[in-house]
Amino acid sequence: MTAPTPADATPDDLAAPVLTAPPPSQRAYRRRLTTEIWIVLGLSLGKSGLYAVVNIIDRLTAGPPLADQSTTLNPSRSPRPWLDLTYQLLQIGFALVPVALALYLLSANGKSAVRRIGLELTRPWRDLAVGVGLAALIGIPGLGLYALARALGLAVEVQASALNAAWWTIPVLLLAALQNALLEEVIVVGYLMERLRELRWSAPAIVVASALLRGSYHLYQGWGAFVGNAIMGLLFAEYYRRKRRVMPLVMAHTLMDMVVFVGYALVPAAWLAAVGLN
Repeated sequence: MTAPTPADATPDDLAAPVLTAPPPSQRAYRRRLTTEIWIVLGLSLGKSGLYAVVNIIDRLTAGPPLADQSTTLNPSRSPRPWLDLTYQLLQIGFALVPVALALYLLSANGKSAVRRIGLELTRPWRDLAVGVGLAALIGIPGLGLYALARALGLAVEVQASALNAAWWTIPVLLLAALQNALLEEVIVVGYLMERLRELRWSAPAIVVASALLRGSYHLYQGWGAFVGNAIMGLLFAEYYRRKRRVMPLVMAHTLMDMVVFVGYALVPAAWLAAVGLN
């Protein structure tokens, strides 16, 4: 049985050949993929990395040593609580747009990007257990590395939160922790490593590139933060290379940021001072 034809089709229309565009060459495909990577990074953490490089140059040439300088991770954006909340939610929401873009681009071949990079919640308890283990493996030595970097004058003083006390402060900090985890793990691990693999980079080069990108956008905190996050990047990238699952990394990152952001307000001031936190 043949498919019905439109009533107004002419014999010439029916006889016309169907023209299809030739597939792009491998070179053109690689060039397009490289351009796509630069666009995604330029809209997200690549941009942050460049700003961080300029920022560390600014800090090193400003006069005071790094140990006498400070930075705030979650600043207040307005003295009026309702406007501050609005700004905070807008910042979190728009920061996730590159995540949506990366997932959209990874699903261009019709496959689910969420399943492709292992972002789905098909095995939550196993992923959570791995996430807790990774958070402990990275977080505890990371705090020690930060204290050492502060003692050596290689890190600025970090204030985890400067939000005014309000009913929404802790929920916003928890959302910020989740936003950071999704942005970094989806872009730096899932998206970037998948695209570099398609470009036929070697496995070691992919892992190192992901780790260096992670370290770069933490440079504004000093050299200690660069080294610590690059080491974390190596571990996370290697885990993804072996397991192809981002969800445990998102959980680990969220847990670490939750402890820093929310726990910051609960830890005695003397303990914070001991590790260089204001």
